[in-house]
Amino acid sequence: MPAWQKRSADAAFAVVVAAIVLLASAYEGGVDAVDYALVAVGSVALVVHRALPRAVLAVTTACLTGLVLHAEPTTTAAFPVLGAVHAAAHRGHRGAGLGASAVFLTGFYVADPGDPGIVERTLLLAGWFVCALATGIAGKTWQAYLRQTEERALEAERTREEAALRRAGEERLRIARELHDSLTHSISIVKLQAGVAVHLARKRGEEVPPALLAIEEASGEAMRELRATLEVLRTDEPTGSPALLVERARSAGLAVELTVTGRERPLSPELDRAAYRIVQECLTNAARHAGGSALVRVRLGYGERELGIRVVDDGSGDPARPSVEGTGLTGMRERVTALGGVLWAGPREEGGFAVRAELPLDGQLEGVPDAHAEKPDGDGAPLEGRRLKGAAP
Repeated sequence: MPAWQKRSADAAFAVVVAAIVLLASAYEGGVDAVDYALVAVGSVALVVHRALPRAVLAVTTACLTGLVLHAEPTTTAAFPVLGAVHAAAHRGHRGAGLGASAVFLTGFYVADPGDPGIVERTLLLAGWFVCALATGIAGKTWQAYLRQTEERALEAERTREEAALRRAGEERLRIARELHDSLTHSISIVKLQAGVAVHLARKRGEEVPPALLAIEEASGEAMRELRATLEVLRTDEPTGSPALLVERARSAGLAVELTVTGRERPLSPELDRAAYRIVQECLTNAARHAGGSALVRVRLGYGERELGIRVVDDGSGDPARPSVEGTGLTGMRERVTALGGVLWAGPREEGGFAVRAELPLDGQLEGVPDAHAEKPDGDGAPLEGRRLKGAAP
């Protein structure tokens, strides 16, 4: 549901609750302008219950408890507090919801302890508050279950895609072997026999038939083309650069900013391949999970002894929902660790997701594995691998 629809629904709910309590209070009688103001403030506060559940709970409980203490207590006065208790429990503030329930029920009872039906009505309201707490907790649990189910489905889809890519790679290797064992051998024999026939004809001083020369030339060209084809089938190395990946992502509709700092220079094949794959994986994850309106910032920092890669998006990542490490993150961590670097990956405090890798240019290491260190700039993501010699902690 869009944000404006949620706000409209919350406003309508607050108005309906306020109208019910005001009409019930007017019908019971014995209320004045102060009581109407307490009802209005306590009910209208429900409009922002999604953003400020505890503040709304405090305001609503105080206003409606003041109402039952100042005027004749009615059960309808509990409606705004019930809504606030449900919202607080749904956001995980069960203790606050339980405390607010106890405060209102105590105020409701002491407002008119001589009423013969006050005990019965207080117990009835206690049951309502228990239901409000239970439904709030159940809603939170259900939403968490739906999020986990969605994450598992996405991970399963991704795993299927990666398995399909792996099977495709295995099939390419099989085809390459078959072509090498069959076609390459046969074409080599044809080329060899044609070459021998041309050589013997020239040795005997005979005119070489044009067809034989054409066979020799065509077989040689076929061998060169077949070797090139086999090389393509056997390799799965990236062709391009992080800048090319950024351009491709932009052309696909993803907002990406690329920043390069330091003295850019050629990298070793292993380091260049790792940097390419890390940026590729991060952009793929951002396109899948961050949302279409998210901005992705890619930063490559060339230091004296390390290459820093940082990819940050302002998408839907939430620190309260720890990320599940899938095959992609595992692959990145293994690449970085194999090169003696360090990797951070996880949700950011301000929202979105961040990945940071530091790869040594000279392979020097210092320290021991530190799998539980925290990132210094507040992203709060786990550290994997080894600390780089000379790198900032």
